Amino acid sequence: MSLELKQIGIIAQKEFWDRIRNRWVLAVSVIFTFFALVIAYFGASQRGVVGFSNIELTIASLVSLAIYLVPLIALILGFDTIVGERERGSLDLLLSLPISRLELLLGKYLGLSSALAFSTVAGFGLVGLFLSYHIDLPALAQYAGFMLSTIFMGMAFLSLSFLVSVLAGNKTTASGAAVALWFFYVLIYDLILLGILVVTEGQVGGDLFPYLLLLNPADIFRILNIFGLEQVKTLYGLATVFPESLASPWVLSGAMLFWIVAPLGLAYWKFR
Repeated sequence: MSLELKQIGIIAQKEFWDRIRNRWVLAVSVIFTFFALVIAYFGASQRGVVGFSNIELTIASLVSLAIYLVPLIALILGFDTIVGERERGSLDLLLSLPISRLELLLGKYLGLSSALAFSTVAGFGLVGLFLSYHIDLPALAQYAGFMLSTIFMGMAFLSLSFLVSVLAGNKTTASGAAVALWFFYVLIYDLILLGILVVTEGQVGGDLFPYLLLLNPADIFRILNIFGLEQVKTLYGLATVFPESLASPWVLSGAMLFWIVAPLGLAYWKFR
């Protein structure tokens, strides 16, 4: 089956500009900018210091912010993509046009991914301009890597939201499933792993612990950013539980790519 890139581009463009027109991108960009500026400027206030102090500590604080906000925004953005069209009765109309289901799915995904990436870059990028007056070029490149990994994490959770949207029978079920996924991956998953380790005193799951972390895109994002920060990774305890061999940016990027492709592939399989 051949893909019509023009058809995918038209759908992606429509999804992107719909988010621009309803001010969704602007709202998310403002949220990212506000919280990131607060963290960058007041992040060291508990030590009696106000103002930018250290790029590594700033990125570590922004990672914690992004883990809470970006997955939630991505899941909310995509949960009604297919089920919403179905409930409005417009899905049959779209599928009656000379466009395949894969082109429709990819077009919507790329359009929403572009909107999410644009808001991420616009929001955190403004903070990057502020930081550029205080840090050197290598540190600025480190901050750019943080923004790029944030976009990839958002795309992973957006992919999960597409799977939810295809599987759900109605928007209410889809929204509930999206919130449940956010609670599970952002709040509950790590607590379950730590609970198992504490209760069994490391006898169960100890060797598997690093690999189990790769089953959560939020954890992959955290490790990808924190492990390269020498001043911070010991505070997170990653140096003792996560081997250097798995901490390679290529390994972690491959794991994140899996989380982007696999749920979207399952969504297409079901949608087809």
